Amino acid sequence: MRIRLHSVFVEDQETALRFYTDVLGFVKKTDLPAGAFRWLTVVAPEEPDGTELVLEPSDNPATQAFKKSIYAQGIPASAFAVDDLRAEHARLSASGVRFTMEPTQAGPVMMAVFDDTCGNLIQIYQASGVR
Repeated sequence: MRIRLHSVFVEDQETALRFYTDVLGFVKKTDLPAGAFRWLTVVAPEEPDGTELVLEPSDNPATQAFKKSIYAQGIPASAFAVDDLRAEHARLSASGVRFTMEPTQAGPVMMAVFDDTCGNLIQIYQASGVR
């Protein structure tokens, strides 16, 4: 068993695609029509055959309620690993990304949380000696 897809619910797929590619640096992997929406995925450029992040439409009322609730509680919808958290924080901040939690050490992990402009909080983390 392997994880191949992970969904992040987004308010607007095109806006999400621009943010996740132009700002975060992911690359588009799949973009297919799916009714009123698209089957839209991005991947890390270093891992083109790795786990795909699905930019999933959040038009379902249950999804909207879930997103609003976890956002209000400050809970990230997903987490992405980085090699150098301070450098990534500086790069994203310079691009105008709004952080809700600045780099914070938590035991062997340093983490930060930002707003993805699509209704989600996303955590980035750097683990020291933890996989």
